[in-house]
Amino acid sequence: MHTIDMDLVEMTLDVMKYTIDRISNVTPELGSPKKEEDLLRIVGETITPEGIGGENAFQLFRDVLVKATVPIDHPRHLAFVPAAPTRAAIMFDLVTSASSIHGAYWMEGAGGIFCENQAMKWLVSLTKLPEGAFGVFTSGGTAANLSALVTAREEWRETYPECAKERGLLLASTGAHSSISSMAKVMDADIQLIESDNEYMCGKELQEAISKLNEKDRKRLFAVVATGGTTNAGIIDELDSIAEVCKKENIWFHVDCAYGGGALAANSVRHLFNGIEQADSITIDPHKWLFSPYDCGAVIYKDLELAKKAHSQKGAYLEIFKDEGAQGFNPADYQIQLTRRLRGMPLWFSLAMHGTNKYKEAIERGIELAKLAEQKVKSNENLELVRPSSLSVVLFKRNGWSAEDYRDWTYKNHREGFALVTPSLWKGESVIRFCFINPDTTEKDIDMILETLN
Repeated sequence: MHTIDMDLVEMTLDVMKYTIDRISNVTPELGSPKKEEDLLRIVGETITPEGIGGENAFQLFRDVLVKATVPIDHPRHLAFVPAAPTRAAIMFDLVTSASSIHGAYWMEGAGGIFCENQAMKWLVSLTKLPEGAFGVFTSGGTAANLSALVTAREEWRETYPECAKERGLLLASTGAHSSISSMAKVMDADIQLIESDNEYMCGKELQEAISKLNEKDRKRLFAVVATGGTTNAGIIDELDSIAEVCKKENIWFHVDCAYGGGALAANSVRHLFNGIEQADSITIDPHKWLFSPYDCGAVIYKDLELAKKAHSQKGAYLEIFKDEGAQGFNPADYQIQLTRRLRGMPLWFSLAMHGTNKYKEAIERGIELAKLAEQKVKSNENLELVRPSSLSVVLFKRNGWSAEDYRDWTYKNHREGFALVTPSLWKGESVIRFCFINPDTTEKDIDMILETLN
Protein backbone atom coordinates (compact mmCIF):
# COMPACT_ATOMS: atom_id res chain seq x y z
CA MET A 1 0.00 0.00 0.00
CA HIS A 2 3.01 2.29 0.57
CA THR A 3 4.89 1.27 -2.60
CA ILE A 4 5.73 4.26 -4.79
CA ASP A 5 4.48 3.79 -8.36
CA MET A 6 3.88 6.07 -11.31
CA ASP A 7 0.12 6.14 -10.75
CA LEU A 8 0.74 7.54 -7.28
CA VAL A 9 3.13 10.13 -8.70
CA GLU A 10 0.55 11.21 -11.28
CA MET A 11 -2.17 11.42 -8.65
CA THR A 12 0.12 13.45 -6.40
CA LEU A 13 0.68 15.92 -9.22
CA ASP A 14 -3.07 16.18 -9.78
CA VAL A 15 -3.64 16.80 -6.07
CA MET A 16 -0.91 19.44 -5.95
CA LYS A 17 -2.29 21.18 -9.04
CA TYR A 18 -5.76 21.27 -7.48
CA THR A 19 -4.29 22.56 -4.22
CA ILE A 20 -2.34 25.35 -5.93
CA ASP A 21 -5.39 26.37 -7.97
CA ARG A 22 -7.60 26.38 -4.88
CA ILE A 23 -5.15 28.34 -2.73
CA SER A 24 -4.74 31.00 -5.41
CA ASN A 25 -8.51 31.37 -5.95
CA VAL A 26 -9.77 34.13 -3.64
CA THR A 27 -13.38 33.71 -4.81
CA PRO A 28 -13.99 29.94 -4.92
CA GLU A 29 -17.28 28.51 -6.09
CA LEU A 30 -19.86 28.91 -3.31
CA GLY A 31 -21.06 25.32 -3.24
CA SER A 32 -24.19 24.07 -1.54
CA PRO A 33 -25.07 20.86 0.28
CA LYS A 34 -26.97 17.99 -1.32
CA LYS A 35 -28.98 15.22 0.27
CA GLU A 36 -26.99 12.12 1.09
CA GLU A 37 -29.11 9.97 -1.21
CA ASP A 38 -28.47 12.40 -4.09
CA LEU A 39 -24.72 12.27 -3.55
CA LEU A 40 -24.83 8.48 -3.34
CA ARG A 41 -26.79 8.35 -6.60
CA ILE A 42 -24.22 10.56 -8.35
CA VAL A 43 -21.04 9.15 -6.83
CA GLY A 44 -21.97 5.59 -5.93
CA GLU A 45 -20.27 3.47 -3.29
CA THR A 46 -16.65 4.53 -2.99
CA ILE A 47 -15.35 2.02 -0.44
CA THR A 48 -15.13 -1.35 -2.17
CA PRO A 49 -13.08 -4.55 -1.71
CA GLU A 50 -10.87 -3.78 -4.71
CA GLY A 51 -10.85 0.02 -4.44
CA ILE A 52 -11.97 2.45 -7.15
CA GLY A 53 -8.51 3.90 -7.79
CA GLY A 54 -6.98 7.13 -6.62
CA GLU A 55 -7.55 9.02 -9.86
CA ASN A 56 -11.23 8.10 -9.89
CA ALA A 57 -11.71 8.91 -6.19
CA PHE A 58 -9.99 12.28 -6.56
CA GLN A 59 -12.03 13.12 -9.65
CA LEU A 60 -15.25 12.39 -7.74
CA PHE A 61 -14.13 14.71 -4.95
CA ARG A 62 -13.01 17.48 -7.30
CA ASP A 63 -15.98 17.38 -9.65
CA VAL A 64 -18.85 16.45 -7.31
CA LEU A 65 -18.19 16.26 -3.60
CA VAL A 66 -16.31 19.52 -3.00
CA LYS A 67 -19.13 21.32 -4.82
CA ALA A 68 -21.48 20.07 -2.11
CA THR A 69 -19.54 22.08 0.47
CA VAL A 70 -19.42 25.78 1.33
CA PRO A 71 -15.91 27.29 1.35
CA ILE A 72 -15.37 29.18 4.57
CA ASP A 73 -13.01 31.69 2.95
CA HIS A 74 -15.33 33.09 0.28
CA PRO A 75 -15.31 36.92 0.65
CA ARG A 76 -19.12 36.99 0.68
CA HIS A 77 -19.39 34.23 3.28
CA LEU A 78 -20.48 36.34 6.26
CA ALA A 79 -22.50 33.70 8.14
CA PHE A 80 -21.74 32.00 11.46
CA VAL A 81 -18.08 32.78 12.27
CA PRO A 82 -16.37 32.28 8.92
CA ALA A 83 -12.62 31.89 8.50
CA ALA A 84 -9.94 33.01 6.11
CA PRO A 85 -6.75 30.98 6.52
CA THR A 86 -3.73 32.60 4.92
CA ARG A 87 -2.28 30.92 1.86
CA ALA A 88 0.90 30.38 3.88
CA ALA A 89 -0.99 28.62 6.66
CA ILE A 90 -2.85 26.38 4.20
CA MET A 91 0.37 25.39 2.45
CA PHE A 92 2.05 24.60 5.75
CA ASP A 93 -0.96 22.56 6.79
CA LEU A 94 0.06 20.24 3.96
CA VAL A 95 3.61 20.19 5.32
CA THR A 96 2.29 19.45 8.81
CA SER A 97 0.44 16.38 7.55
CA ALA A 98 3.26 15.24 5.29
CA SER A 99 5.80 15.46 8.13
CA SER A 100 3.93 12.88 10.26
CA ILE A 101 4.92 14.40 13.60
CA HIS A 102 3.22 13.27 16.78
CA GLY A 103 2.58 16.41 18.80
CA ALA A 104 1.94 15.06 22.28
CA TYR A 105 5.48 14.77 23.67
CA TRP A 106 8.73 16.64 23.16
CA MET A 107 10.58 13.32 22.68
CA GLU A 108 8.81 12.73 19.34
CA GLY A 109 7.85 16.22 18.29
CA ALA A 110 10.49 18.61 19.66
CA GLY A 111 11.01 20.65 16.49
CA GLY A 112 7.30 20.95 15.73
CA ILE A 113 6.39 21.74 19.32
CA PHE A 114 9.07 24.43 19.29
CA CYS A 115 7.26 26.00 16.32
CA GLU A 116 3.93 25.86 18.12
CA ASN A 117 5.42 27.40 21.24
CA GLN A 118 6.83 30.29 19.25
CA ALA A 119 3.30 31.09 18.04
CA MET A 120 1.91 30.54 21.53
CA LYS A 121 4.33 33.10 22.99
CA TRP A 122 2.78 35.73 20.76
CA LEU A 123 -0.76 34.73 21.72
CA VAL A 124 0.11 34.88 25.41
CA SER A 125 1.72 38.29 24.95
CA LEU A 126 -1.57 39.63 23.58
CA THR A 127 -3.36 38.70 26.81
CA LYS A 128 -0.81 40.49 29.05
CA LEU A 129 -1.02 37.67 31.55
CA PRO A 130 1.80 37.64 34.09
CA GLU A 131 5.16 35.98 33.44
CA GLY A 132 4.93 32.21 33.53
CA ALA A 133 1.58 32.05 31.77
CA PHE A 134 1.51 29.75 28.75
CA GLY A 135 -0.76 27.51 26.77
CA VAL A 136 -1.24 24.75 24.23
CA PHE A 137 -3.07 24.31 20.95
CA THR A 138 -6.25 22.21 20.86
CA SER A 139 -8.78 21.07 18.28
CA GLY A 140 -10.96 24.13 18.89
CA GLY A 141 -12.76 26.25 21.45
CA THR A 142 -14.84 23.37 22.78
CA ALA A 143 -11.77 21.29 23.67
CA ALA A 144 -10.03 24.40 25.01
CA ASN A 145 -12.96 25.36 27.22
CA LEU A 146 -13.27 21.80 28.50
CA SER A 147 -9.55 21.61 29.25
CA ALA A 148 -9.65 24.89 31.16
CA LEU A 149 -12.77 24.07 33.14
CA VAL A 150 -11.55 20.59 34.07
CA THR A 151 -8.42 22.27 35.40
CA ALA A 152 -10.57 24.71 37.36
CA ARG A 153 -12.68 21.90 38.81
CA GLU A 154 -9.65 19.84 39.86
CA GLU A 155 -8.09 22.85 41.58
CA TRP A 156 -11.40 23.49 43.40
CA ARG A 157 -11.54 19.88 44.59
CA GLU A 158 -7.97 20.03 45.84
CA THR A 159 -8.61 23.31 47.64
CA TYR A 160 -11.86 22.02 49.16
CA PRO A 161 -11.38 18.25 49.58
CA GLU A 162 -14.73 18.00 51.38
CA CYS A 163 -16.33 18.81 48.00
CA ALA A 164 -14.52 16.04 46.13
CA LYS A 165 -17.75 14.09 45.54
CA GLU A 166 -19.96 17.13 44.89
CA ARG A 167 -21.21 18.21 41.47
CA GLY A 168 -19.46 21.44 40.61
CA LEU A 169 -21.29 24.63 39.66
CA LEU A 170 -20.41 27.13 36.91
CA LEU A 171 -21.67 30.68 36.48
CA ALA A 172 -21.76 32.30 33.03
CA SER A 173 -23.68 34.98 31.18
CA THR A 174 -26.65 34.22 28.94
CA GLY A 175 -24.43 35.24 26.02
CA ALA A 176 -21.93 32.46 26.73
CA HIS A 177 -21.17 30.14 23.82
CA SER A 178 -23.23 26.96 23.66
CA SER A 179 -20.08 24.90 24.24
CA ILE A 180 -19.98 26.10 27.86
CA SER A 181 -23.29 24.43 28.65
CA SER A 182 -22.21 21.39 26.64
CA MET A 183 -18.98 21.15 28.60
CA ALA A 184 -20.90 21.33 31.86
CA LYS A 185 -22.81 18.24 30.72
CA VAL A 186 -19.60 16.44 29.80
CA MET A 187 -18.12 17.28 33.21
CA ASP A 188 -21.35 16.37 35.00
CA ALA A 189 -21.45 19.88 36.42
CA ASP A 190 -24.31 22.33 36.80
CA ILE A 191 -24.38 25.70 35.12
CA GLN A 192 -26.33 28.83 36.02
CA LEU A 193 -26.68 31.58 33.43
CA ILE A 194 -26.82 35.16 34.65
CA GLU A 195 -29.40 37.44 33.10
CA SER A 196 -28.12 40.97 32.52
CA ASP A 197 -29.82 44.34 32.41
CA ASN A 198 -27.18 45.30 29.86
CA GLU A 199 -26.02 43.39 26.83
CA TYR A 200 -23.02 42.14 28.77
CA MET A 201 -22.31 40.64 32.18
CA CYS A 202 -20.61 42.89 34.72
CA GLY A 203 -19.09 42.37 38.15
CA LYS A 204 -22.08 43.80 39.99
CA GLU A 205 -24.45 41.27 38.43
CA LEU A 206 -21.99 38.45 39.08
CA GLN A 207 -21.69 39.47 42.73
CA GLU A 208 -25.47 39.56 43.09
CA ALA A 209 -25.76 36.08 41.55
CA ILE A 210 -23.13 34.71 43.95
CA SER A 211 -24.84 36.35 46.93
CA LYS A 212 -28.12 34.64 46.04
CA LEU A 213 -26.59 31.16 46.13
CA ASN A 214 -27.42 29.06 49.15
CA GLU A 215 -24.56 27.79 51.29
CA LYS A 216 -24.33 24.43 49.56
CA ASP A 217 -24.34 25.90 46.05
CA ARG A 218 -21.77 28.51 47.02
CA LYS A 219 -19.42 25.71 48.05
CA ARG A 220 -20.08 23.98 44.71
CA LEU A 221 -19.14 27.08 42.69
CA PHE A 222 -15.75 26.43 41.09
CA ALA A 223 -15.55 28.78 38.08
CA VAL A 224 -16.99 31.84 36.39
CA VAL A 225 -16.97 32.03 32.59
CA ALA A 226 -16.90 35.45 30.95
CA THR A 227 -17.09 35.99 27.20
CA GLY A 228 -14.64 38.05 25.18
CA GLY A 229 -16.80 38.52 22.08
CA THR A 230 -20.09 36.66 21.80
CA THR A 231 -20.52 34.81 18.53
CA ASN A 232 -23.95 36.27 17.88
CA ALA A 233 -23.19 39.95 18.42
CA GLY A 234 -19.50 40.39 19.27
CA ILE A 235 -20.27 41.59 22.81
CA ILE A 236 -17.54 41.59 25.45
CA ASP A 237 -18.39 41.11 29.12
CA GLU A 238 -17.02 43.67 31.59
CA LEU A 239 -13.90 41.65 32.27
CA ASP A 240 -12.18 43.95 34.76
CA SER A 241 -15.09 44.12 37.22
CA ILE A 242 -15.74 40.38 36.86
CA ALA A 243 -12.07 39.73 37.61
CA GLU A 244 -12.34 41.76 40.82
CA VAL A 245 -15.29 39.70 42.02
CA CYS A 246 -13.57 36.40 41.18
CA LYS A 247 -10.46 37.50 43.07
CA LYS A 248 -12.49 38.59 46.08
CA GLU A 249 -14.53 35.36 46.11
CA ASN A 250 -11.54 33.14 45.28
CA ILE A 251 -13.19 31.65 42.17
CA TRP A 252 -11.48 30.52 38.97
CA PHE A 253 -11.91 33.18 36.26
CA HIS A 254 -12.12 31.80 32.72
CA VAL A 255 -12.52 33.99 29.63
CA ASP A 256 -13.89 32.43 26.44
CA CYS A 257 -12.38 34.45 23.58
CA ALA A 258 -12.74 31.74 20.96
CA TYR A 259 -14.13 34.19 18.40
CA GLY A 260 -13.05 37.56 19.79
CA GLY A 261 -9.52 36.63 20.86
CA GLY A 262 -8.01 37.76 17.58
CA ALA A 263 -9.10 41.30 18.40
CA LEU A 264 -6.61 41.34 21.28
CA ALA A 265 -4.11 42.25 18.54
CA ALA A 266 -6.19 45.24 17.35
CA ASN A 267 -5.19 48.51 19.00
CA SER A 268 -8.58 50.05 18.20
CA VAL A 269 -10.48 47.67 20.51
CA ARG A 270 -7.85 46.25 22.86
CA HIS A 271 -9.13 48.39 25.75
CA LEU A 272 -12.44 46.51 25.63
CA PHE A 273 -10.59 43.46 26.95
CA ASN A 274 -9.12 45.17 30.02
CA GLY A 275 -9.19 42.69 32.88
CA ILE A 276 -8.36 39.66 30.76
CA GLU A 277 -4.83 39.80 32.17
CA GLN A 278 -6.32 38.69 35.51
CA ALA A 279 -7.87 35.52 34.09
CA ASP A 280 -6.88 32.06 35.28
CA SER A 281 -7.49 30.63 31.81
CA ILE A 282 -8.37 31.90 28.34
CA THR A 283 -9.65 30.26 25.17
CA ILE A 284 -8.76 31.61 21.70
CA ASP A 285 -9.49 30.00 18.33
CA PRO A 286 -6.79 30.81 15.75
CA HIS A 287 -8.96 29.11 13.12
CA LYS A 288 -11.46 31.93 13.50
CA TRP A 289 -9.88 35.39 13.53
CA LEU A 290 -6.20 34.48 13.38
CA PHE A 291 -6.33 33.07 9.86
CA SER A 292 -5.40 29.44 10.57
CA PRO A 293 -6.92 26.38 8.87
CA TYR A 294 -9.40 24.24 10.75
CA ASP A 295 -8.96 22.91 13.32
CA CYS A 296 -6.91 25.06 15.66
CA GLY A 297 -7.93 26.29 19.10
CA ALA A 298 -5.81 27.35 22.04
CA VAL A 299 -6.08 27.29 25.83
CA ILE A 300 -3.87 29.56 27.91
CA TYR A 301 -3.29 29.24 31.66
CA LYS A 302 -1.97 31.70 34.19
CA ASP A 303 -0.49 28.74 36.11
CA LEU A 304 0.56 25.87 33.86
CA GLU A 305 1.28 23.58 36.78
CA LEU A 306 -2.41 23.49 37.72
CA ALA A 307 -3.23 22.29 34.21
CA LYS A 308 -0.49 19.69 34.41
CA LYS A 309 -1.88 18.30 37.67
CA ALA A 310 -5.31 18.01 36.03
CA HIS A 311 -4.30 16.52 32.67
CA SER A 312 -0.93 14.79 32.78
CA GLN A 313 -1.27 11.09 31.94
CA LYS A 314 0.90 8.30 33.28
CA GLY A 315 1.69 4.98 31.65
CA ALA A 316 4.55 2.51 31.56
CA TYR A 317 5.15 3.04 27.87
CA LEU A 318 5.25 6.82 28.39
CA GLU A 319 8.05 6.77 30.97
CA ILE A 320 10.94 5.13 29.10
CA PHE A 321 12.60 8.13 27.49
CA LYS A 322 14.92 9.83 29.96
CA ASP A 323 17.72 11.20 27.76
CA GLU A 324 18.32 14.94 27.95
CA GLY A 325 17.15 15.76 24.42
CA ALA A 326 13.77 14.12 25.09
CA GLN A 327 13.01 16.43 28.00
CA GLY A 328 10.89 19.45 27.15
CA PHE A 329 7.39 20.85 26.86
CA ASN A 330 4.77 18.11 26.49
CA PRO A 331 1.47 19.54 25.15
CA ALA A 332 -0.42 16.40 26.22
CA ASP A 333 0.13 17.43 29.84
CA TYR A 334 -2.02 20.56 29.59
CA GLN A 335 -5.26 19.63 27.81
CA ILE A 336 -7.66 16.74 27.39
CA GLN A 337 -6.08 15.05 24.37
CA LEU A 338 -3.13 12.68 24.40
CA THR A 339 -2.75 11.98 20.69
CA ARG A 340 -2.66 15.34 18.95
CA ARG A 341 -1.77 16.87 15.63
CA LEU A 342 0.57 19.87 15.58
CA ARG A 343 -2.28 22.26 14.88
CA GLY A 344 -0.25 25.34 15.79
CA MET A 345 2.41 24.80 13.11
CA PRO A 346 0.49 26.43 10.23
CA LEU A 347 -0.11 29.48 12.45
CA TRP A 348 3.59 29.58 13.31
CA PHE A 349 4.64 29.46 9.65
CA SER A 350 2.17 32.16 8.63
CA LEU A 351 3.22 34.43 11.51
CA ALA A 352 6.89 33.83 10.73
CA MET A 353 6.33 34.58 7.04
CA HIS A 354 4.09 37.64 7.33
CA GLY A 355 4.99 39.13 10.70
CA THR A 356 2.59 40.11 13.47
CA ASN A 357 1.97 43.59 12.02
CA LYS A 358 0.26 42.05 8.99
CA TYR A 359 -1.98 40.10 11.36
CA LYS A 360 -2.89 43.27 13.23
CA GLU A 361 -3.77 44.99 9.95
CA ALA A 362 -5.93 42.08 8.78
CA ILE A 363 -7.83 41.99 12.08
CA GLU A 364 -8.36 45.76 12.05
CA ARG A 365 -9.76 45.36 8.54
CA GLY A 366 -12.54 43.11 9.86
CA ILE A 367 -13.46 45.77 12.42
CA GLU A 368 -13.38 48.47 9.72
CA LEU A 369 -15.65 46.43 7.45
CA ALA A 370 -18.19 46.06 10.26
CA LYS A 371 -18.22 49.84 10.85
CA LEU A 372 -18.49 50.44 7.13
CA ALA A 373 -21.47 48.08 6.86
CA GLU A 374 -23.05 49.78 9.89
CA GLN A 375 -22.92 53.17 8.16
CA LYS A 376 -24.35 51.75 4.94
CA VAL A 377 -27.25 50.19 6.87
CA LYS A 378 -27.95 53.50 8.61
CA SER A 379 -28.14 55.33 5.28
CA ASN A 380 -30.51 52.79 3.70
CA GLU A 381 -34.17 53.63 4.28
CA ASN A 382 -35.18 49.97 3.85
CA LEU A 383 -32.88 48.82 6.65
CA GLU A 384 -32.68 49.38 10.39
CA LEU A 385 -29.61 48.93 12.55
CA VAL A 386 -30.44 46.72 15.54
CA ARG A 387 -27.38 47.65 17.60
CA PRO A 388 -23.99 49.27 16.92
CA SER A 389 -21.39 47.03 15.36
CA SER A 390 -19.23 45.19 17.89
CA LEU A 391 -15.86 43.74 16.93
CA SER A 392 -16.58 42.41 13.42
CA VAL A 393 -20.32 41.71 13.82
CA VAL A 394 -23.25 43.82 12.59
CA LEU A 395 -26.92 43.09 13.33
CA PHE A 396 -29.68 44.78 11.35
CA LYS A 397 -33.10 44.11 9.89
CA ARG A 398 -35.04 44.67 6.69
CA ASN A 399 -38.13 46.71 7.39
CA GLY A 400 -41.33 44.77 6.88
CA TRP A 401 -39.73 41.35 6.58
CA SER A 402 -40.81 38.21 8.39
CA ALA A 403 -38.66 35.25 9.43
CA GLU A 404 -39.72 33.49 6.22
CA ASP A 405 -38.56 36.45 4.12
CA TYR A 406 -35.09 36.30 5.68
CA ARG A 407 -34.93 32.56 5.14
CA ASP A 408 -35.98 32.81 1.48
CA TRP A 409 -33.46 35.62 0.90
CA THR A 410 -30.66 33.51 2.37
CA TYR A 411 -31.57 30.48 0.26
CA LYS A 412 -31.82 32.55 -2.94
CA ASN A 413 -28.41 34.15 -2.53
CA HIS A 414 -26.81 30.84 -1.65
CA ARG A 415 -28.57 28.90 -4.39
CA GLU A 416 -27.31 31.41 -6.96
CA GLY A 417 -23.76 31.03 -5.68
CA PHE A 418 -23.62 34.71 -4.75
CA ALA A 419 -23.28 34.91 -0.97
CA LEU A 420 -23.94 33.11 2.28
CA VAL A 421 -25.49 35.40 4.88
CA THR A 422 -27.84 33.77 7.36
CA PRO A 423 -30.39 35.35 9.69
CA SER A 424 -30.09 35.23 13.44
CA LEU A 425 -32.23 36.11 16.44
CA TRP A 426 -31.82 39.17 18.62
CA LYS A 427 -34.13 39.56 21.60
CA GLY A 428 -36.57 37.16 19.98
CA GLU A 429 -36.65 38.98 16.64
CA SER A 430 -35.29 37.77 13.30
CA VAL A 431 -32.37 39.88 12.08
CA ILE A 432 -29.59 39.77 9.51
CA ARG A 433 -26.09 39.18 10.82
CA PHE A 434 -22.82 40.04 9.10
CA CYS A 435 -19.61 38.62 10.57
CA PHE A 436 -16.46 39.91 8.88
CA ILE A 437 -13.29 37.83 9.12
CA ASN A 438 -11.87 37.76 5.60
CA PRO A 439 -9.73 40.83 4.81
CA ASP A 440 -10.36 40.13 1.11
CA THR A 441 -14.02 41.13 1.56
CA THR A 442 -14.49 44.50 -0.16
CA GLU A 443 -16.81 47.47 0.15
CA LYS A 444 -18.27 46.39 -3.20
CA ASP A 445 -19.12 42.98 -1.69
CA ILE A 446 -21.07 44.74 1.07
CA ASP A 447 -22.88 46.95 -1.45
CA MET A 448 -23.81 43.98 -3.63
CA ILE A 449 -25.25 42.06 -0.69
CA LEU A 450 -27.21 45.05 0.57
CA GLU A 451 -28.61 45.63 -2.92
CA THR A 452 -30.31 42.24 -2.75
CA LEU A 453 -32.36 43.58 0.19
CA ASN A 454 -33.96 46.44 -1.80
